[in-house]
Amino acid sequence: MKLGVHMMRFDHPQGTNVLGLELAAAGAAAEAAGVSWLSVMDHHFQMEHVGGPEEPMLECYTALGYLAAHTTTVRLGVLVTGVTYRHPGILAKIVTTLDVLSGGRATLGLGAAWYEREHRGLGVPFPPLAERFERLEETLRICRQMWDPADDGPFEGAHYRLAETRCVPAPVSTPYPEIMIGGGGERKTLRLVARYGDACNFIGPSHAELAHKLDVLRAHCDDVGRDYAGIRKTVLYLGDVLSDDDLKVFTEDVAEYARLGVDTVILRPPTGAVSEWIERDVAPAVRRVADVG
Repeated sequence: MKLGVHMMRFDHPQGTNVLGLELAAAGAAAEAAGVSWLSVMDHHFQMEHVGGPEEPMLECYTALGYLAAHTTTVRLGVLVTGVTYRHPGILAKIVTTLDVLSGGRATLGLGAAWYEREHRGLGVPFPPLAERFERLEETLRICRQMWDPADDGPFEGAHYRLAETRCVPAPVSTPYPEIMIGGGGERKTLRLVARYGDACNFIGPSHAELAHKLDVLRAHCDDVGRDYAGIRKTVLYLGDVLSDDDLKVFTEDVAEYARLGVDTVILRPPTGAVSEWIERDVAPAVRRVADVG
């Protein structure tokens, strides 16, 4: 079992001026602890339940580029990019750049987007949910085509039209950067995972909920002739890992997730002081779950 860290807060107690130093320190602490994954959110406003737009929020791919320069082994990604935020061709180019500069450590995390307030606030179109899912599928197809060295021709979709799907330099990852699709919707999201995803992410499911979702995913894989075992399963953990008692519960949770086939459990820092938290709480958890699964 592997552990990851999802950085979703940038409210460092010493203020904005230390955020660069803190990101670098968090990357170093994560690699020293044996963390396998570092991600950030793709939001322009902080989420309402974490303090709202008045709280600090960094642009995700700039932050990941900075982390790429301060790490050497940990996989880097966004959990997850809202499909509405960037044109698909530009998104593919951004993730390619991250992959090249990080030496093949980029994951494209992608979802249908949901935070209407930041769309309205910054003037980003926020189409209805059905259209966002249509755009999500087209974006997945465009990224695959952009990363196909044998196809730099046009793309014609209902929402996006590209005259050339050219991407030079090509990604370092072979055959292309990992595509992770976030969400547990059974009719649309998990169908897209089966058709296009190399990995998937579920937010805080119970063991029973996850078992059901994975059964649904397996059925979608059977429908499209996809190898279910070839999809990496990840979970964003919503509990605490702070005290010995919490760590015992966490280890038991992780063991059950491993039994269900989860590859990586991703933890959330409680504050913007991420490096200290990794050293204090995550490093013992990595050691505790190293042999789980």
